[in-house]
Order: sequence, then structure tokens, then C-alpha cells
Amino acid sequence: MTVQASSAARQIEVGVGPVSVDDVVAVARRGVGVRLGADARRAVERSREVVEQLAVADVPYYGVSTGFGALATRHIPADRRAGLQRSLIRSHAAGSGPEVEREVVRALMLLRLSTLATGRTGVRWQTAAAYAAMLDAGITPVVYEYGSLGCSGDLAPLAHCALALMGEGVVREASGALVAAADALAGAGLEPVQLAEKEGLALINGTDGMLGMLVLAAHDLARLLAVADVAAAMSVEALLGTDRVFAQDLQALRPHPGQRESATNLRELLAGSAIVASHRGPQCTRVQDAYSLRCSPQVHGAVRDTLTHAVTVAERELAAAVDNPVVMPDGRVESNGNFHGAPLGYVLDFLAIAVADLASICERRTDRFLDVARNAGLAPFLAHDPGVDSGHMIAQYTQAGIVSELKRLAVPASVDSIPSSAMQEDHVSMGWAAGRKLRRAIDGLTRVLAIELLTAARALDLRAPLTPAPRTGAVRDLIRTHVPGPGPDRHLTPEIDTVLELIHNDAIAAAAGPLH
Repeated sequence: MTVQASSAARQIEVGVGPVSVDDVVAVARRGVGVRLGADARRAVERSREVVEQLAVADVPYYGVSTGFGALATRHIPADRRAGLQRSLIRSHAAGSGPEVEREVVRALMLLRLSTLATGRTGVRWQTAAAYAAMLDAGITPVVYEYGSLGCSGDLAPLAHCALALMGEGVVREASGALVAAADALAGAGLEPVQLAEKEGLALINGTDGMLGMLVLAAHDLARLLAVADVAAAMSVEALLGTDRVFAQDLQALRPHPGQRESATNLRELLAGSAIVASHRGPQCTRVQDAYSLRCSPQVHGAVRDTLTHAVTVAERELAAAVDNPVVMPDGRVESNGNFHGAPLGYVLDFLAIAVADLASICERRTDRFLDVARNAGLAPFLAHDPGVDSGHMIAQYTQAGIVSELKRLAVPASVDSIPSSAMQEDHVSMGWAAGRKLRRAIDGLTRVLAIELLTAARALDLRAPLTPAPRTGAVRDLIRTHVPGPGPDRHLTPEIDTVLELIHNDAIAAAAGPLH
């Protein structure tokens, strides 16, 4: 898909084919609008003809003329089927807890719209178009933290979106104001949708919430991996570690792609360092660096390879049409199990494990700076006047607390199936829960990296008159434009938050220069 400019705002055209990762990020985070393509209209109208034929058939069809879940055996008469769809949405909009972030809701809405556009769900064109218009207008239904078991898809979160389409419930306008859905639709010139046969089911039977969170988390983690290599290089340098272990021929002995990329980054970041050169050669008595320095490419690289696998799964799911039942090209309407979130739940959990371990090695490098027995001649805790000043002692406590939390978040959600719907849905994925905890883990990793960067920059200053490599020095200089250098103790939280923002706005990566 492409992002196109219009007279009002940029729009992404959603057609029969998949949306891209960049599309999801643009709509979710930058408020880019959407429109349905002509190919989507043709596909939607063809499949709707099939559903309308089944609606008048004598034989009951699931989702068209029957109840749902464990109530699928009940045949619903024609004059009650519109009420059936409304009841489905109202009853399934049963979420509870904190409000889910706007970017997650916009992502899941775009992904549901993408499935509607495939023509495999049997919705009417006007219903798909209204869903697109709601998203395009920046109307964001209020979705709640709890309610999805990841099977059949993200039912409760998607039901809250469908409820808003019906003009019920509450939403956030583009301005962020909390208003009644009916008022928001009216303000955007939209009419509430009266759902017809099959449409309620089509609007809620998907993996869109967990997929949206996977796409956003993978996008964030890819950016953080570059920052992690920068932080590791600064730490290796300031702790008088060797760069010899990152040599290309040594790394080639173990040909993992992620390890190769991370080691290449470390070599390039440390190139030209007077600090590294100062202890290179026979005068250096250190035989081996600690694992947290020496094994940085192995750990960072394993996270990269895990992310590559997760992105592969996400891209396959982006190309999927997830609904139950589905309208096939030959006119068959078939029940299936494609809504099960296991493929997504597994990689969401896998990424949480990798994130926790990446944060753990970052914290270990930071801790070495603070221990006079291990920091190669620096002051205890990097303090200006040890005893009077505590330096970065408690910043490491903050890291340790976050890392401990990340280890708890690394416990898999996807193995915790719990049966529902009177044992009809007797094995569920918990993919939504896996996505929720991964988002928290990504935030924690970012904070851990901010503290390592802040600490490593201080240590590089303390190595003067020796100078860092040009690229690590550029990062240190960037930090110094916002945070003062070594000196008596200061309030550290604002400094941590400042470096956190430099990570979020990609300033750290930009200062370091191109990375693999």
C-alpha cells in the first residue's frame, strides 16, 4: 500500500492486498487517514451477494442464521437476525480496566478494515466504507485492557469498535476529547450503521489487536537494537574493554546474522577511539573482558534474529484474511480456526523474553561502571566526591528494578490457555495479554538503555584527556547538549528522562550515524 496526499490529509488506500508495517505505523501513530480501493469494493460486493443468498436459504449457516459460539445450534428466524447482530456486539463489548492506547486501537481498526477489504467476510460495502470513514475521521473507540483471550480473535476489543460504528458507547475524537459515539459520528457527518446478517461476527472475529501490538512493538524494538549497540560500544570503551573480540573473522566462526550485524556496529562505532588504543598491545594485562562486554554481539544478535522471526510471522498475518466463517472465491461459506492467535501469541512472548535479556545485559554493563573493583580505575559510583556524593548508584537501582519487572513480564502468556464459551472455545491463545505485556517490556528496555547511555557518557568524560571514538563521542556530545557533565550530585530523574526522549526521537541513533 502507498501513503498518498490528498487535499485534506494523507491517506492510505486499503485494498484486497495486505497493508504494510509502515502503513500500520503511519495510521496508528501519525494519524494518517484511510480510504478503500476500487478492488476492495468489487471483492466486498461479490462476497456480500453470497451471504444474502444464504440468508434466505432453508439450511442454517453459522453467523448468518444461527447463534454464536456454544449457541451455534440455534436457528434464528429472518425477522430477528438484525437484532442478533446488535446483540452480538453489545454483549461482546464487555471489556474492563484501563483504556487502551489510541495507537493500538487505530492499528487494530486498520487491520480489521484490511480483512473486510479482502472480500472474504461477507459484509456490505456500506458497512466497510463506514468503518473506514470512522478511522479516517480520527474517531477512536474506547477499548479496555481486559476482555480478549485471543480466541476467537480479539473479541471484546473489536466489539467496542463495532459498538461505536453502531453509534453506541464512547469514543475519543481526533482532539482526544471523550464523547458519546453517536455525537462523534454526527460531528464527522457519519450515520450509525444498522448491521445486517453476518456483519457483527465479521467485525469482531480477528487477531487484529494482537497483530497491531506485534507490529508496533517490532517497529520499536528494531530502533532500540541500534541504540543498544551504541550503548554497548560506549560501555566497552569507557570500561577499557577490548574491541578485538568483535573482529570479523572471529564473529564469522558463528554465522548468526544478528550477531554479525551487531559486531559490525561495535567495530564501526569504536573505530578511531583513543581510549581503546591506549590499552591495546603488550602493555595490557587484561586477558578477557567480562561476558557483558565480550558477549554483547551474541546477546544483541540473538535479539535481532528473534525479531526477524517475529517480523516474518507478522508479515504473514498481515497477508491473512481472518474471519469465521469465511466466504471463499467459489462461493462456499466455511467455518475455520484461522482466528486462533497462537502464531502471534508465541512470538509476542518470545520477544518479551528477548527484551528482558537485552535489558539484563545492559544493566550488567552499567553496574560495572559503579563498582571500584571492576570499573578500571574510575571513582566509586562515578561520584564527584565519593561518600558525600552517590553518583549513579541509585540510577542502577532503577535499572535493576525494571529488569526484575521485565523478567516477570517474560513469563509466557500463550501457555496459559483457559476454556470459555461453555467449552466450545476450550483452547485459547492469550495473544492479547502477550501483546499488552510486551508493550510494557519495550518501555522498560528503553528506560534501561537511557540509564546505560547516561552512565557511559559520564564515564567517557572521566577518561579525559583520552578521547572517545568519533561516533561514540558524537553521542556523548549530544547528551552533553542536554545534560551537564560530571560534577556534584544532581536530581537524576530529569536527566534520565531527557536521554529517554533522545532515544524516542531517534536523536541518539542519528548522532551515532548509520548502523546495520
